[in-house]
Amino acid sequence: MFVSDRAASPSSSGEPGPGRSRAEATILHADLDAFYASVEQRDDPSLRGRPVIVGGGVVLAASYEAKAFGVRTPSSGALALRLCPHAVVVRPRMAAYAEASKAVFEVFRQTTPLVEGISIDEAFLDVGGLGRVSGTPLEIATRLRHEVRQRVGLPITVGIARTKFLAKVASAVGKPDGLLLVEPDRELEFLHPLPVERLWGVGAVTSRKLRDYGIESIGQMAALSERELMAVVGQASGRHLHALAWARDPRRVQTGTRRRSIGAQHALGRRPRSQDEIDVLAAALVDRVTRRLRRTDRVCRTVVVRMRFADFTRATRSVTLPRATARTETILSAVRALLDQSRPLILAQGLTLIGVALTNLDRDGAEQLALPFEADTGTVDPAARDVTALDTALDSVRERFGSVAVTRAALLGKDRGDTTPILPD
Repeated sequence: MFVSDRAASPSSSGEPGPGRSRAEATILHADLDAFYASVEQRDDPSLRGRPVIVGGGVVLAASYEAKAFGVRTPSSGALALRLCPHAVVVRPRMAAYAEASKAVFEVFRQTTPLVEGISIDEAFLDVGGLGRVSGTPLEIATRLRHEVRQRVGLPITVGIARTKFLAKVASAVGKPDGLLLVEPDRELEFLHPLPVERLWGVGAVTSRKLRDYGIESIGQMAALSERELMAVVGQASGRHLHALAWARDPRRVQTGTRRRSIGAQHALGRRPRSQDEIDVLAAALVDRVTRRLRRTDRVCRTVVVRMRFADFTRATRSVTLPRATARTETILSAVRALLDQSRPLILAQGLTLIGVALTNLDRDGAEQLALPFEADTGTVDPAARDVTALDTALDSVRERFGSVAVTRAALLGKDRGDTTPILPD
């Protein structure tokens, strides 16, 4: 366990930097370590201590033993095996990962009611106000890590700080299987020596711009004026990064927020795929996300297709429908149209991952009626009613007998085990 004992401030007087206030460090960022690979090592003792790669054509996850050889996600499986020839490659088991995630989030919610999940393997927790019943944030985080290890059998790293941004950075620095507390009067000594890539919003392009300008650390960035930083990386990015460089992040942990998207994705590997194969996989994804949409009594207006290619570039295509819907065939038609538009790009670059997301969500029944209003006659299009009834009936069968009890003929005998859920934004 690593607990920060840093004791510096942005100035010799020890006063807070611009826009900062002295508040207690009560926000936790809990992040499971090498999640998919850790689940595999937990479930198969022979894999413990060995380099493990989850996924074949594309690396979905790598154990820390594999990361030590330079294996990263989402690199190609061939490159990963060149870097680490003795690695064990395992097929992804999404059902096992989802079950483990559910168990871990149960520990989170038993720790505090203020939990904001941001992915399948990480969450923010606000433990402010629990001092009298649960102890200090450090004591709470220590117990949380112990509970996850004992009850779920997985390692987890926790960062503790005054803001969400700093808590997330702390957990990243504290990995693997660590605990790091950034006290409010020591934030900038912790933050400023770190490389600029630790900041949210600094990807490859922004990093290159900053380093070309001679900026390598967050402290060097903080020394720039906001105006000068904006001249280097752009107005919006400059303002955002300048605030983070001075540890300013006003966002609070949010629970019960409106779900903004539902999605899933499928890693295809690097083998060339025919248009028919891609269509089959897209149909499976649509079946999955529309079932989840109806389960939560939602309808969507916008359909998004996300693609990753063999050179690791990405592309996103989207369409907004005339009216909100939860009908599988309507959404599938939109996905097929988006894929058809992208066919030249897919043929030229090779598709290695496809994702489908439904956004612009609303409650079922809240959608705006299209003109002319069918309600004038009190009738509903019989074809639309039949499609909705069919979707609902199929949902009921799958809920009772399993997700593959009824499936499309094109999916018979197909392995869909590497379909990854995308948690709501």
